[in-house]
Amino acid sequence: MRANNRINLGVLAALSSNAFIAQAQSPQPNFIIIFADDLGYGDLGCYGHPTILTPNLDNMAEEGMRFTQFYVGASVSSPSRAALLTGRLGVRTGVYGTKDPIGNKGVVFLQNSLSGLPLSEVTIAEILKDQGYETAIIGKWHLGHMPHLLPVNQGFNYWYGIDHHQNVPTKANTNPDEAKPVNNNSQVTARRRWCSLYRNDTVIDENPDMVYLTKQYTDEAISYIRRNKDKPFFLYYANNNPHTPLLASPGFLGKSKRGLYGDVVEELDWSVGQILKTLKDLKIDTNTFVLFASDNGPWLTQSQRGGSAGILYEGKNSTFEGGMRVPAIAWWPGKIKANTTSTALATTMDILPTFARLSGSDLPKDIEIDGVDISDILLHNADNVRNVVYYYINKNLYAIRKDPWKAHFITHASYSPGEPVKHDPPLLFNIDEDPSEKYNIAFQHPEIVEDLIMEYVKQSGIVPAPSEIDKEIL
Repeated sequence: MRANNRINLGVLAALSSNAFIAQAQSPQPNFIIIFADDLGYGDLGCYGHPTILTPNLDNMAEEGMRFTQFYVGASVSSPSRAALLTGRLGVRTGVYGTKDPIGNKGVVFLQNSLSGLPLSEVTIAEILKDQGYETAIIGKWHLGHMPHLLPVNQGFNYWYGIDHHQNVPTKANTNPDEAKPVNNNSQVTARRRWCSLYRNDTVIDENPDMVYLTKQYTDEAISYIRRNKDKPFFLYYANNNPHTPLLASPGFLGKSKRGLYGDVVEELDWSVGQILKTLKDLKIDTNTFVLFASDNGPWLTQSQRGGSAGILYEGKNSTFEGGMRVPAIAWWPGKIKANTTSTALATTMDILPTFARLSGSDLPKDIEIDGVDISDILLHNADNVRNVVYYYINKNLYAIRKDPWKAHFITHASYSPGEPVKHDPPLLFNIDEDPSEKYNIAFQHPEIVEDLIMEYVKQSGIVPAPSEIDKEIL
């Protein structure tokens, strides 16, 4: 009996050791980021919208983690995308913008832009590519259309999508009110007035039919996943909806009670569902981390053609909560606990260091990263791993959040022609108790105000990188 016990214990020890080795050698996880465009905090069913039906995203939240305090790095497109991909604020990368005919309130790369995300920046794709990952972007780039600035030179092995935001609707079912070509300075000849459809570094359609673009993106994403199911991959799927002009394919047009905006969001929801279904069908869902989020808040000046920030105040192009707090859902079956709602603070800039840790990658050396690793939130439902969020417009620090307290040092309404308003003392809100930012309580909490002023002074000490958008011809 004793000899048998010794044998059994030896066998168990060997099995345990083999199990440990197998676990250590488990496949690197796949990563997918699905980035919507101008989707508001209140535009999904699982975030409280009463008439936009989003069953796939709702189910994704039920199977994963829904964030209620998730922020972007900027409240407009190009700086937000740069912050996501680099883990850095715009003041460090130079992607923040200053030239603006309506008062320095946030500029993105335009169809006549000559600059973009600097090649010196290190992207998520570059970090993962160095670890043996296949890397792809499907959808909107919006970080420079000049040949040397395209995604294939920023760490992505494959690209199918458009170079910047769509401006001119081109085909059927276009609402006439949407068809407003942008002004184009006659002396600028660098680009066309509309966006182009690329495959890698080649334009395959100078006038793509935006009506069917979500379906094309979805087919490309599924094809890419199938091609790479047996190797680690990173897919950045940046759908350009529900940014105006609003265009829904025939199967979704006229279906939503929310009107055309709802049609477009519901088609986006369908697209997400197709991708998640593909992962499950291929049986790689348990080894694939998927994050869904929006690039900024809703474009309120578009009226019914824009979305809703729900309980939050303001929208895109402002540093109120509605401009920079976005819906975000994390999904990883078997790793992220199902049906979890996280109130932890997190940002898109946290994705780069998180993916680095989960993939076993090293962070770039000698580069200041503004994101933090949030894997403890995702995998262990930690309460918080960061407690400060910064709110910038261009290179100017407008507001700071620390724990539940948010101080506004400068404010302006989104896309307002008026001058920004400076506040001394700053406005103060308890964002946990007052997420709608209705009640300024600065005079009741002078010690909190003083602490946030010290944070403001410290953060304002960052010397901004030269603005890439200052190089534009406007």
